[in-house]
Amino acid sequence: MRQFSVFALAALVGCGAAPSGDETAEAAPPATAPAPVEAQSVEADPLMPIADWMDCLREEGGLAIAAHRGGPGPGYPENALETMQRGLDAGLTVFEVDVAESRDGVLFLLHDRTLGRTTTGDGPVVDTDWETIAGLRLEDRAGTVSDFSPPKLSDVLLWAVENDAIIELDRKSSTSFRNIISAVRAADAENHSILITYNDREAGEVARLAPDMVMTASAYGARDIARLAESGVKPENLIAWTGTSEPDPAAFERLRAEGVEPAFGTLGRPGQRLDDEWLADGDASEFQDLVDAGLVLLATDAPLEVAAALNADDIAASACPR
Repeated sequence: MRQFSVFALAALVGCGAAPSGDETAEAAPPATAPAPVEAQSVEADPLMPIADWMDCLREEGGLAIAAHRGGPGPGYPENALETMQRGLDAGLTVFEVDVAESRDGVLFLLHDRTLGRTTTGDGPVVDTDWETIAGLRLEDRAGTVSDFSPPKLSDVLLWAVENDAIIELDRKSSTSFRNIISAVRAADAENHSILITYNDREAGEVARLAPDMVMTASAYGARDIARLAESGVKPENLIAWTGTSEPDPAAFERLRAEGVEPAFGTLGRPGQRLDDEWLADGDASEFQDLVDAGLVLLATDAPLEVAAALNADDIAASACPR
């Protein structure tokens, strides 16, 4: 077994997951009815489309491991480009990040509505201009100040394209799907991006704005998939989120029968998340149980540890290269 996965995903309260622990779902900013964002004419991407890659994982018994908030660790803050580069160097290739927008319209990575928890700054994101934010330093989860600053979304997307990485985009309340999708289009990063949605309304909005892009949305079986399809969501572009509290193997089976990849999260509040419970005894058998039950995408706060303990990610690398 290789030490680390070459196909790992990061999520959010994970990967289109419903919020857990200290997170709450955020309502979209008021807006008029969205119109489609026009795709730019670009050269054909030689990489396997994300939707086809997910299909391959489902058919071959592979697992995509989702590394939450870019895979932070000691000295490496969440939502930092340097943190993602560290993960890439360790064998990860897909990263979930949170997208916010400054007062003057610059999209950048940050999870919270305020700056105080993860940066040397303070105050609401929506009241702070980009020049001020760019001068801040990010702090790791222990509060240690790093040399890293919040990165622009445009820089992260270009980095993903240059490194054949996939970025999963979690919209925060300070910005909009329209603005995020426009940034993805501008970077020619459609085949390097997955959009996270938290409810059917958001899923329908994304389907109208970017019908060609893969998204995550809550679904547990055929009726949920059909309901999303009525909103314009293409089942082939859907990754079905099934929560973070209790695995549902029956739902995994129902989703797989519909040709849709099931996702589940073991992330959440430290001390309460399944990651901590299942890794505490050094036995990763619970994660293997998820694989055996047919899970295709696992969102976790411990992606490197889980990847080292399983071989389903190795199957993904060998059977489904991008």
